[in-house]
Amino acid sequence: QVQLVESGGGLVQPGGSLRLSCAASGRSFSINFMGWYRQAPGKGRDLVASITNGGSTDYADSVKGRFTISRDNAKNTVYLQMNELQPEDTAVYYCKVRSFTVNYWGQGTQVTVFS
Repeated sequence: QVQLVESGGGLVQPGGSLRLSCAASGRSFSINFMGWYRQAPGKGRDLVASITNGGSTDYADSVKGRFTISRDNAKNTVYLQMNELQPEDTAVYYCKVRSFTVNYWGQGTQVTVFS
């Protein structure tokens, strides 16, 4: 089992920044994938960014150049630095990790970008 605790969401004006964190505990030594997803009201849950054990990253086209995913392996924590936030980034953001072949999800953190 892997437990995830997310933090860092909140309210921000357009152009602002937020940093999300997701700390893993439990069988975190077996994690082979870490990523951030988001779900806006009435929409599906979409991948925002991901990072492999080797540090390779992938981003949704809509956030490239604005968001940065990173991880601290010593702390078993993945981060999402979000800059130049826009109203369309408003969503619940979820951390997901994969341990062996099992996916674990965080509880979600709300990000609201308002004018």
